Amino acid sequence: MNYLLHSVFYRTVLLLSGLLFLISGLTRAQTTTVTGTIIDGATNQPLPFANIVFVGTTIGTTSNDRGTYTLTGNGNYDKLAISFLGYKSITKSITPGKSQQVTVRLEPDAQQLNEVVIRKGKQERYRNKNNPAVELIRNVISHKEQNQIGHYAYAAYEEYDKLQFSLSSLSTKVSDRKIFQKYKFLLNNRDTTTLPGKSLLPVYLEEKVSDAYYRKDPQKEKVIIKAKKRVDFGQYFDSNGLSLYLNRMYSKVDIYSNSIFLMTNQFLSPIATNAPLFYQYYLADTLTIGKNKLIGLNFVPRNGTDMLFEGKMYVTLDSNYAVQKINLTVNPKINLNWVRDLQIRLQFEQNTDGKYYLNKSDMLADFGLSKGGKGGGIFGQRTLSYRNYKTDEAHIDSFYDGQPQVVEADADKKPDQFWLVSRHDSLSAAESKIYTNIDSLKRMPSFRRTMEALTFLLAGYKSFGPFEMGPANTFYSFNPVEGFRLRLGGRTTPELSKRYYAETYAAYGFKDQRWKYFLSGTYSINNKTIYQFPQNYVRASFQRDTKIPGQELQFVQEDNFLLSFKRGVNDKWLYNDTWRIDYVHEFENHFSYNIGFKNWQQSPAGALQFKQPEENDSAPSHTLTTTEFSVEARWAPNEQFYQGKIYRVPIVGRYPVYTLRFTAGVKGLLNSTYNYQNLTGSISKRFYLSQLGYTNVAVQGGYIFGQVPFPLLTIHRANQTYAYQLNSYNLMNFLEFVSDHYASVNIDHSFNGFFFNKIPLFKKLKWREAISFKALYGGLRSQNDPQQNPSLYEFPTNASGVLTTYTLNKTPYIEASAGVANVLKFFRIDLVKRLNYLDHPNVSQWGIRARATFDF
Repeated sequence: MNYLLHSVFYRTVLLLSGLLFLISGLTRAQTTTVTGTIIDGATNQPLPFANIVFVGTTIGTTSNDRGTYTLTGNGNYDKLAISFLGYKSITKSITPGKSQQVTVRLEPDAQQLNEVVIRKGKQERYRNKNNPAVELIRNVISHKEQNQIGHYAYAAYEEYDKLQFSLSSLSTKVSDRKIFQKYKFLLNNRDTTTLPGKSLLPVYLEEKVSDAYYRKDPQKEKVIIKAKKRVDFGQYFDSNGLSLYLNRMYSKVDIYSNSIFLMTNQFLSPIATNAPLFYQYYLADTLTIGKNKLIGLNFVPRNGTDMLFEGKMYVTLDSNYAVQKINLTVNPKINLNWVRDLQIRLQFEQNTDGKYYLNKSDMLADFGLSKGGKGGGIFGQRTLSYRNYKTDEAHIDSFYDGQPQVVEADADKKPDQFWLVSRHDSLSAAESKIYTNIDSLKRMPSFRRTMEALTFLLAGYKSFGPFEMGPANTFYSFNPVEGFRLRLGGRTTPELSKRYYAETYAAYGFKDQRWKYFLSGTYSINNKTIYQFPQNYVRASFQRDTKIPGQELQFVQEDNFLLSFKRGVNDKWLYNDTWRIDYVHEFENHFSYNIGFKNWQQSPAGALQFKQPEENDSAPSHTLTTTEFSVEARWAPNEQFYQGKIYRVPIVGRYPVYTLRFTAGVKGLLNSTYNYQNLTGSISKRFYLSQLGYTNVAVQGGYIFGQVPFPLLTIHRANQTYAYQLNSYNLMNFLEFVSDHYASVNIDHSFNGFFFNKIPLFKKLKWREAISFKALYGGLRSQNDPQQNPSLYEFPTNASGVLTTYTLNKTPYIEASAGVANVLKFFRIDLVKRLNYLDHPNVSQWGIRARATFDF
């Protein structure tokens, strides 16, 4: 996740929990922590997968493949029970509320050993060859296809989906404090059963009931959401965006898939095709359920720091070799931020045809800043339940037409009685009160005041109901042309109207002593907020402001205070007067188009000049006016968004994004001085490479038809700030390269710590390695070269008369970088190398660039 998803995180989980952490006064309960090693009393070898629990509770763990364990619980526990099949169980006394070490020797039990069917010896060196556990897992892998829904021509089932978030480890004394008496209804709604040893305060809940349909040939899926219900925090959150983001974090787990996407990371499944190369397997025990005999199989990563699971599965011994049950967790040493505990439990049920289908999936994750489960945090749980499997009902082809997911018109209006009979599992006592508690909370004036303050702090806008002021990070900035710059602006909100929107700002530069301003009006054709998908609106705007040629930013205001700090010479600017009319139409299938009209007047500022070769330096600089019509088509299949206060941020997925844009300048229309056409296209896609991380690839190209001066050429994206920008050339100077035809490729790969996890120091720091490569090939036809056409403006020069703007000729511009991500869990720092065009003035061959990130 880059800076964008970093902001997404703050506007969701932190903003959601920030107030409740504040009003609840999180305190640490008394914690008992026990660490140690379980040893085989007969062989003196470590004993993996032994069970350790606090006596009288369900709080427990198992020893890892090295026999070591850590067990933590918030409570005064004084006894520890240790057991393992084939060994005598024992109980150890411990000191309540302390951290301590307890090493245990388990003695073999002859009577129990006679009952053991299969048990792997611990003294031998682990090998895949002639290993019965590996032979069993290879049978599971080879039978994967027949144990999935995709094996059938048609399939259908009903799904119940519940996602819940809670604040964990809240002191029960908080609600007794006088200052929090008004919140007692919320703070006393505790759950002490879901996560043994911890007190949970539920704050978010959403539910869905759906019918899902699958067709094999041609492959097609259809989901009809019959009912949905979720907590609504009102104006402070985009409910759709929050739901989408949380569901992405807690993705559905398909154990039969090679890779499992969780918490923005990819984990290799223990039954993936190449899983035996990364996992070790141990036969544990046998289990009989009804007439079915199952074999227990423990699995652990070969390298405890890789993005892999550890746990236990039960496999059927019939011809299916199907997984009947599996429990997954992760090693505490894994390079996973914020996650203190992760548990996934999948249960499969045998259908009438003898096959096993997923019956229930339960994912639990405990997040927090502290390690070992101590202190306050956030606990999330997603439960999916499936029933009414049918594999023989066909539907006509037209049934699968349209959107793959359809929401029934009355899905969010189902009465309470519907939910009572439709939930596959009833809500807990604490969960059943979430909806009414949050409704009561958001009506409290103190809650609204606090949320408005947090919204202004994190999102940059202060709401006044129908109007909001901001963004705050643009109130003050500075640059060489304007000097000290003040800006104040705002926009209307859907509280005023869902049809009509206005946005404006005014800014003043104390050096150039000029006012800048912006005004826009928008009409929503579909009567929905213009900040959410799908958009369908018409907008008219006028802007008078400064701009740096070649600086193109995404999701960031150009007068953001942090962008005021720049390297090198930055003295070539523009004054722009821009009139625009835009029509934007998005469709549910994520195809969209944009039709635009723009009248653009450019005047040089700072050291920039628009002059023809025969003109002397004392001649006044020209003003360039153009009038353009444009049309853009974009297709982003299955794209998802998070909608924040300032921007709608796309969430990067595995699907490509295609964009094609055509612009035509019309000479003589509204004082336009040039005829030209500009065609650009781009494709971007993320490739997931399992344990080797993921790669973002973007390819772009463009061609300008006609004769134009350099301000209308493609001015390639440059970056002279100290922040690493993904879509710019980070060691290219502003206005350094122009082209009338070009092609570029941008490759950025994150290894997610695959190599650093195997280096002792880096492993402890939890750093992650990243590399990038950018190449730009382009050129300039003779008709657009001012050295061959004196009617065109000369390329800019510096104070010494040396050219500072160039064409790419036959050599592409190339830069590469190697970066360290996850520094302090928030930053990526890149060492960037510019590989050519080093003889240009004021260029840097090397540079260090940083950017804020947020990854789990």
